[in-house]
Amino acid sequence: MFYQSSLVVVASWFLFFVFCIWWTRSKKSPVGAHPPAVPGLPVFGNLHQLGSLPHRSLRALAEKHGPVMVLRLGRVHTVVVSSPAAAQEVLKTRDLAFASRPDSSLADRLFYRSQDMAFGKYGEPWRQMRRICVLHLLSQKQVHSFRKVRKEEAAALVARIRAASGPVNLSELIIDFSSDLICKAALGRTYADAKGSGSQLRALFGDLTELMGQFPVRDYIPWLAWIDWLSGLDGRARKIGLELDALLEKVIAEHRRRKLTVKIDPDDMDLVDILLSLGDSDDDDDAASSSTNISLTMDNIKGIIMDMVVAGTDTMRATLEWAMAELIRHPEEMAKVQEEIRRVVGPRGEEIRGEALEGMKRLKAVLKETLRLHPPGPLLLPRESTKPTELQGYHVPKGTRVAVNVWAIARDSTLWDKAEEFLPERFLGDSGDDAGALDFKRSDFTYLPFGAGRRGCPGVGFGTVAVEVALASLLYYFDWEMPDGMSSEDMDTDEVHGLALLKKSCIILQGRPLEA
Repeated sequence: MFYQSSLVVVASWFLFFVFCIWWTRSKKSPVGAHPPAVPGLPVFGNLHQLGSLPHRSLRALAEKHGPVMVLRLGRVHTVVVSSPAAAQEVLKTRDLAFASRPDSSLADRLFYRSQDMAFGKYGEPWRQMRRICVLHLLSQKQVHSFRKVRKEEAAALVARIRAASGPVNLSELIIDFSSDLICKAALGRTYADAKGSGSQLRALFGDLTELMGQFPVRDYIPWLAWIDWLSGLDGRARKIGLELDALLEKVIAEHRRRKLTVKIDPDDMDLVDILLSLGDSDDDDDAASSSTNISLTMDNIKGIIMDMVVAGTDTMRATLEWAMAELIRHPEEMAKVQEEIRRVVGPRGEEIRGEALEGMKRLKAVLKETLRLHPPGPLLLPRESTKPTELQGYHVPKGTRVAVNVWAIARDSTLWDKAEEFLPERFLGDSGDDAGALDFKRSDFTYLPFGAGRRGCPGVGFGTVAVEVALASLLYYFDWEMPDGMSSEDMDTDEVHGLALLKKSCIILQGRPLEA
């Protein structure tokens, strides 16, 4: 009894001592030094509150805890930002302090130890990759050079719809268009299977984007990493990683063989040709081009290729699907944009030329409104602070993750009139408000479909013109309606979370060809 009583006394004094230390430290810290913390569970923290659609769950939490709040995801502390002022501080004012990426076991497995541009840590190698993408891969000149590919794939999309005798699965056709366009521009060809179908390649990239939307337990609670093995996540990541690497090895080998046998005109180079010309060397770990002072390892090259193909395909697919879904749900808006397109192109237009797009203000407004309501990345890829800093007056320690909820900002009723409604007019120059002047150049932090700052998407120019050409073609050549007498109100808007925010169900529509 004496032993047990002594143990209780010692334990009580120990707990009292720990409490005193905590209380003293909390008093030394200024009020409001840390962002408001969302209460969570032991060990798991707030992981259970993310749900299947984190952008929606986090908006609900922000409405209760404020536009700058801290969540504990296992052992990882994450600051979630849901206001333009806080977003501007993260993406512009303190962009350098928040320029890095956190560790990701999936990115390490699938993107070559994160030696790519999207998931790579901030530093000189990353800055070099960024310069390469901006100056050599996605410049205005390079985007213009792919006009022939855009024309061919838009024509192929129209031809597939014309060949259908009834309703078409427009989602499948959009996937075909997006993947074929990106593969031709980045890889030189579509890499279809023996039957002439690219379905295996599409399925592989589809699996990857779905996988990247998962939350590996090992990243948040390391001692429960065995759950990733038990759930099959580890096995899927290993399988997809091996298949993707085999594909990229094949692509690179083909380009090297062609380089030895054919002199390639600079205007005919695809993205792989350009990357190999910048970083080709017998030594993968010390690949360098002395003439350009640019160094690329083979992992860098493969990682950048992955970024271009995966991000480009999913972004275009998501934007086109959501645009068509919203226009079907709002037939009066579809009629307006179709009238504009057909007036600008003319009654017997055979193709949608890039020059004609400049006169399609309403088409551009439709796409801007689509991206406001359905940004491809509703939560920007998380950043990580490289040093202790501040955010909206709060202290942010080094190594803290920061997530910007651009979906919540774009639907904030205090910032947008009728925020939940599809109103392309808000982006027209004569709309009478500031929204008409917004564009994709990230000058206004109420509208961030492609992020901003050092980590902003460099492929905006390439993706935007491709989506404009495809959507203009769909709306010029066909009048669209729901099949089998269904109402436009039957078009659902359920979402599925992955690397991009996609529509949960396919779009099945009847397209009636425009009579000449």
